[in-house]
Amino acid sequence: MAYKPARYKLLTYKRLQCLVTLVFCLFFLVPAPKADTSTGFRSAQVEVIHLGGGDWGYPTPYAHYPRGPGGFKMCLIFDSLLERGDQGIIPWLATSWQVEEQGKAYIFTLRQGVKWHDGTPMTPEDVAFSLDYATRFPMTWSYVFDRIKQVEILEDGRIKVTLKMPTASMLYSLGISRIIPKHIWEKVNNPKTFTKPEAVIGTGPYRLTDYGREHGTYRFEAFKDFWGPVVRVKRLEFIPMSEPILAYQKHEIDIIHLAPDLLPRFQNNPEHKIMKSPGFWGYRLLFNRNLPGPARMVQVRQAFAYAIDLDELVAKVARGAALPGRAGILPPDHVMAAQNVRSYGFNPEKAGKLLDQTGFTLTRGTIRTGPDGKPLAFDLLCAGGEVRMAEILKQRLAAVGVEIRIKSCNGKTRDSQVRNQKYDLAIIGHGGWGNDPDYLIAHCTGDIKQSSSPSASGGSGLASPPLTQLLKAQRSQTDPEKRRELVVKIQQMAAEEVPEIPLFYTTGYTVFRPTKYDGWMFMFDHHSLVHGKLSYLNWNEQR
Repeated sequence: MAYKPARYKLLTYKRLQCLVTLVFCLFFLVPAPKADTSTGFRSAQVEVIHLGGGDWGYPTPYAHYPRGPGGFKMCLIFDSLLERGDQGIIPWLATSWQVEEQGKAYIFTLRQGVKWHDGTPMTPEDVAFSLDYATRFPMTWSYVFDRIKQVEILEDGRIKVTLKMPTASMLYSLGISRIIPKHIWEKVNNPKTFTKPEAVIGTGPYRLTDYGREHGTYRFEAFKDFWGPVVRVKRLEFIPMSEPILAYQKHEIDIIHLAPDLLPRFQNNPEHKIMKSPGFWGYRLLFNRNLPGPARMVQVRQAFAYAIDLDELVAKVARGAALPGRAGILPPDHVMAAQNVRSYGFNPEKAGKLLDQTGFTLTRGTIRTGPDGKPLAFDLLCAGGEVRMAEILKQRLAAVGVEIRIKSCNGKTRDSQVRNQKYDLAIIGHGGWGNDPDYLIAHCTGDIKQSSSPSASGGSGLASPPLTQLLKAQRSQTDPEKRRELVVKIQQMAAEEVPEIPLFYTTGYTVFRPTKYDGWMFMFDHHSLVHGKLSYLNWNEQR
C-alpha cells in the first residue's frame, strides 16, 4: 500500500455523520483539547514523580515489550491521531474526522502547530507515512492495519484512510497506533532493532532522557514545545524497587497498587488518597485447541468450568481484590458486558458427569483414562508468580480425575510460548479487558493477527461456524446498537463453547499522596492510573 501525496485532486463524497459509525467509540466521545503553539510549562505543578521501574524495553513503537508498562511508556513520547480520555475517545493529533463511503473511509483533519522533539514541524506526510509504514512493518501494538487499503493526503492536507471493508473498531484502534516522523524512519528497514537516540523522537508531552536496561530505569522530561494540555509534571522517573509498600512508605515512589487487606494502614489518614481500580486486568485459562486431544471437546472445557472454584481464586490468590471471571469473557465493568450469559458455578459433580459423557472414566486410580487407555492429563504453563493459582487449579481438577502437570517459567517465556502455541493449557494475565470488544476474536479463536500484545493472544483453534460468523459480523457492523446485539450473542455463545476460562478480573486500590500530586486519572477502558499520559497533563488548562 502506498499513500498518495497532496498533488492528487481533492476527492468529494457525500458526508455521513461521524457518530453513525463510531460504534464502541460512540459511547465515549468528549471534546478536543485546543492546539498550542506556545512554549514553557506555565502551570506545571510538580518537579518530579517517582514510579516503580522494571525493564519494559526501549520505548519506540517497535522495540517496547508488548505488555502495558512497555507500551504506555512509549505513549508518553509518541502521539496518535486519537487518544483515550477518562470518558472516551478524544481528538488528539486529529482535531476532527468524518466517516465516508458507508464506513469504509475516514477523513481526518490534522492539528496545526505540532512539532517533533527535534523541532521539525509535523506534516500530513508524516501521518500518511506512519500508516503506510505500519502496514509493512506492524508495530508492537498493531490491530487494524491489515484492513487498510489506501492512505491519501488530500489537497487541503487532510488524511483519508480507505479500508478494505467497514471496521467497527477502526477509530479505537487508531487511538492505540502511533505516528512516527518520516524524516527519521523512512530509511529504517528493521524497525524492531532501531534503537538509536533519534528512534525516540515523537510529538508527545515527554522526551526520553535516560534508559537503563540493566536496572529497568527510565527518565522522561517534559517537552516544552508540546502542542497540547499543560504538562503538570516536569519529570517522570521509573526506579528499581524490591518492595513497593516499603518504597512508598519511605517516599521513594509516589503511588502504589494495593489489595484490600493492606488498606487499613492507609485509610482514615489525610496524607493518603485511595482510588479503586476497575476490573480491566485479569487472568484466564487457555486451551490449545490446535493440538489433537481432549481440549478440543466442548464437554471437557465445560467440565473444567464446573470444576474450578472461581471464588476460591479470588479469595486465595487475589486476596479479595477481584471479580470472578465470566464465561462470556467480557468483564462486568465493560460497556458491552451482557447480563444474560450462562454461569457455571463450582459444581464438581456436573464436571464429573460431563467427563463421563466424553468417555474419560475412573476405572481405577484417581486419574481418568480414555477409550484408548491414555490418561486425561495436561501440562499447565504458567509464569512464576502464578504458581499458587496453578496449584489451586491442579487440586480442583484432580478432584474430578484430571491430571495437571505444572510447568512454570518466567513471564516473557510464557508469553512467547502462548503466542507460538507451545502449550497444552496456559494461565496468562494481562490488561486490555476494557478494550473494544473486537478482542473477542482473539480470545475465541486465537487469531492474533499482527499484534503481539498478550491481551490479543487467545487460545487456539477454530470456533464453531455460528460463533465465527458472529465474530466476523460484529467487526464490520458499524451501527452501534446492531453491533451491541451481536456482541451480546457472541458472549452467550462463547459461554457455551468455553474457548477459554476467564479466572478473575483484578480490582484492588491505588494509594498516593495528594499533597505531592493529585492529577491522576483513569483512561475510560483501563485499570492503571499511572499508564495514561493524561494523568500527567492539566486537562482543564489548554495552553
